[in-house]
Amino acid sequence: MHTIKLKNQNGKTIYDKLTYIYVEMPNFNKPEDNLTSRLDKWLFFIKNLEDFQSIPSIFSDEIFAKAFEKAELAKFGQEEMDQYESSLKVYRDLYSVIDSAFIEGKTEGRMEGIEEGRQEGLQVGRQEGKRDMAKLLKDNGAQVDLIILTTRFTREEIDLL
Repeated sequence: MHTIKLKNQNGKTIYDKLTYIYVEMPNFNKPEDNLTSRLDKWLFFIKNLEDFQSIPSIFSDEIFAKAFEKAELAKFGQEEMDQYESSLKVYRDLYSVIDSAFIEGKTEGRMEGIEEGRQEGLQVGRQEGKRDMAKLLKDNGAQVDLIILTTRFTREEIDLL
C-alpha cells in the first residue's frame, strides 16, 4: 500500500487534504487465518470475492453481509437485472400501499381508541401484505432467492403460495 501526497521540491507537503492511496492487490497475499485488521479483511474480500462459494466466518460483520448481497446483484445479467428491478418496483409499490394503509389504520385506531385491535390488525395486515407481495413476485416469475430476500419467507412458505 502506498500513500502519496503532493510535495514541493523541498519535500514540504503542498496540501494536507489531498492524499492518494494506491493498493497493489497482486502483492496482498495474506491467508484468511492471518487477517488482523479491518483493512486486511476488505483487501482479502476484494481479492477473493469471485472464489467464494459461501461467506467465510471471518466476514461476520453486517457490513460484509451487505457487501455480499451487492456482489450477488452485480453477477446478474441484463435479463435478471430487469426482472430484479421489476420485482423491486412491485415490492416498493406494495410497501407504499401497506405503509399508507398502516398510517391510515393507525389514525383510525387512535380515533377509536382500540389499541389491541390495531396491534393485531397491523400484524395480520403486514403478514397478508407480505404474502400478497410474495405471491405477486412469484406469479411474475421472480427468482425464489429474490422472494426470500425481500419477504424473509422460507422456501417452503413460498412453495405453498
